[in-house]
Amino acid sequence: MDITMPRCNGLAATRLIKAEMPESQIVMLTASEEEADLFEAIKSGASGYLLKSQRAPEFIRLLAGFERGETAFSPGLALKILAEFAHAAPSPRPPSPEAGETETLTARQSQILTLVAQGQTYDQIAETLYLSQVTVRYHMREILHRLHLQNRSQAIAYAARLGLAPRPDGSAE
Repeated sequence: MDITMPRCNGLAATRLIKAEMPESQIVMLTASEEEADLFEAIKSGASGYLLKSQRAPEFIRLLAGFERGETAFSPGLALKILAEFAHAAPSPRPPSPEAGETETLTARQSQILTLVAQGQTYDQIAETLYLSQVTVRYHMREILHRLHLQNRSQAIAYAARLGLAPRPDGSAE
């Protein structure tokens, strides 16, 4: 779905489609790098946001990953979203030590969380660490469970708070 379309813009069309068919997965394909458009697309129900300036091989890789349940965001955009959420809402935190439920990550899980936070896909992580994609996904499920998080985006935000991911401006913490 593009943001700019005749008769009905893509944001309005996305809202209409999601209202009628909430299970639909819509990826925005647009030239707009404006944060306002990005955030409005997500609020409207878009499941991804790809830029038309994206090179074809990367575009195809992102769409193939989306089909496997990975996020479909052009590089750099996911960090903008996470930065916005980090400022807008309290982030989930693991239970306090008093609760007796705090678990630590293994060295491999910390390594995978760091690579996820740096924007690598499961395919890229598997290749980098010489693991299967199934193993990477297993570790990611364990990371989410141990940190009491619900999805990859929350894990990336958690990692950013720990300084494991670059900030949206590209600098390290």
